[in-house]
Amino acid sequence: MKSIETYSDYLEVYQKSVSQPEVFWAETAAEFSWIKPWDKVLDWNFNTPEVSWFTGAELNITQNCLDRHLSEYGEKLAVIWEPNDPAEPVRKITYARLHELVCRFANVLVANGTKKGDRICIYMPMVPEAMVAMLACARVGAVHSVVFAGFSAQSISDRINDSGCNMIITADGTMRGDKKINLKEIVDDALQVCPTIKHCIVFKNRGWNIEMKAGRDTWWHSEMHKVNAVHTAEVMKPEDPLFILYTSGSTGKPKGVLHTCCGYMVQTGFSFKTVFNYKPHQIFWCTADVGWVTGHSYIVYGPLLNAATQVMFEGIPTFPDAGRFWDVVDKHEVNIFYTAPTAIRSLMAYGDKYLEDKKLTSLEVLGSVGEPINEEAWYWYHDKVGREHCAIVDTWWQTETGSVLMTPIAGLGVAKPGYAMYPMPGVQPVLVNEKGEEITGNGVEGNLCIKFPWPSMARTVFGDHERFRQTYFSTYPGLYFTGDGCKRDEEGFYRITGRVDDVINVSGHRIGTGEVEDAINDHECVVESAVVGFPHDIKGQGLYAYVICDKPITDLVKLQQEIKQLVNDRIGPFARPDKIQLVRALPKTRSGKIMRRILRKIAEGETSNLGDTTTLLDPAVVEDIKSGVQ
Repeated sequence: MKSIETYSDYLEVYQKSVSQPEVFWAETAAEFSWIKPWDKVLDWNFNTPEVSWFTGAELNITQNCLDRHLSEYGEKLAVIWEPNDPAEPVRKITYARLHELVCRFANVLVANGTKKGDRICIYMPMVPEAMVAMLACARVGAVHSVVFAGFSAQSISDRINDSGCNMIITADGTMRGDKKINLKEIVDDALQVCPTIKHCIVFKNRGWNIEMKAGRDTWWHSEMHKVNAVHTAEVMKPEDPLFILYTSGSTGKPKGVLHTCCGYMVQTGFSFKTVFNYKPHQIFWCTADVGWVTGHSYIVYGPLLNAATQVMFEGIPTFPDAGRFWDVVDKHEVNIFYTAPTAIRSLMAYGDKYLEDKKLTSLEVLGSVGEPINEEAWYWYHDKVGREHCAIVDTWWQTETGSVLMTPIAGLGVAKPGYAMYPMPGVQPVLVNEKGEEITGNGVEGNLCIKFPWPSMARTVFGDHERFRQTYFSTYPGLYFTGDGCKRDEEGFYRITGRVDDVINVSGHRIGTGEVEDAINDHECVVESAVVGFPHDIKGQGLYAYVICDKPITDLVKLQQEIKQLVNDRIGPFARPDKIQLVRALPKTRSGKIMRRILRKIAEGETSNLGDTTTLLDPAVVEDIKSGVQ
């Protein structure tokens, strides 16, 4: 396939990808290794919805991540692991060694009864063994469901019970900065209500004393010593499940987004190479966690599919000080750096002093992921971190899309602060109005949809295909609705303007308002709540909760602390409300619907122009909320 080195190259490749999509993706797929080639490239129907790519093929994604690299890149570094504490030793793992570890752990899974199609939960710190566990699942045909190691016990049990996992892989604990996190203790709490779990394999990460339940819990190291390093990968069909990853929706229950083996592999491998203009000598570092889709696609699968060398980091950007990211960049001579706007804004707040003694001369490409990056952060990133010579790729995509769908492409010299710029080859975006009518031309704004399938798209919500249809394909029939608003400027460049549903993007984490409200409403004093987003200098968006109680509250601070702790326990610390306001009632229409736009405007500090309130059951409620009446 023609490489994309200039903007004219991009235009040529993109035009071919949308005029002959099946030819384009067949040529892209031909660069990978196949046990058996496909009979048909694509079948699809967005009404059902059903999508199948590369029908008739046989493959295993781990053979493309590992086995096919061994002859040429066996001694090349796959992972450079940087610990939380810079005083602890770095670990370096070659492709040959990673292959050995994955094969051994695949044999561990089989020895513990794992079969193709089984679901396995992974709740691990940012250590190479998390990657090994994911790849071993894929190698034996098990479906991994990774849960971010910041989620609560209830969030773990909810996900295990929804997906029917029969095994969980975890660690004794981890350090995040100077904070001790006992992962096994959290898992033990979760497993009290998880009857499907038969095995718990524990990696000794910190060497802490933990409880081990006889007959269920075993140590990673002892299990690895029982098996050899020879394992033949399971033959997988293209639409066999690869992983389930839970993401918040506008209703309370998180949904298990399911991705399949083949299309995800093809597009994730292609996007990594294309977006970052990756070259074989470069060192890549994505600061995400494997518990999120960014970690799946651009720590585990995308880099390994391209035989890349990458940094994997256990720590946080401000430990032991706010120069840690830049120390790691210099230490390992990182060429491509991919992080979230929240991290950038957080480090901006510490000033430039932590950058002044750093070289950062190895950097060539800077990436942004998780939310649109604001112009101030973009320029700081470009000027202070990139020293005015690095390309910035401001990527837009979702858990459901599997890989980057819109972005500037590194090295093309075409970028605009705050803009995702243009679609990746093979991606066909459209803007529509509220009626679902396509908005053509430039200098326009609407809701962002995709009109043609792409290989790495999710196939369903695990166990609930109707929810998948309703969430993504029912709003605008025949189109995939992203849930995002979007602007296309006079030059045809795209800018994501934010969510248009009840999902809030906090520090790059999509949090459903319903999920947070359900947690708040479990407080014994709370009758009802409504959660909205408001602008936050560091997080991008914060959570603002309006709460109705069933009795007078004498200690408001105590109540606020209890509500925050409740959300922390039910979901995780990242979902705690930033502000909590007691109100006597919520602004509701006569049909009982909460008018959230009013609550959002009040949370944003805009109280003079709230629009039409005549449809409210009790318009006086708005004045009470504005004045802080409880």
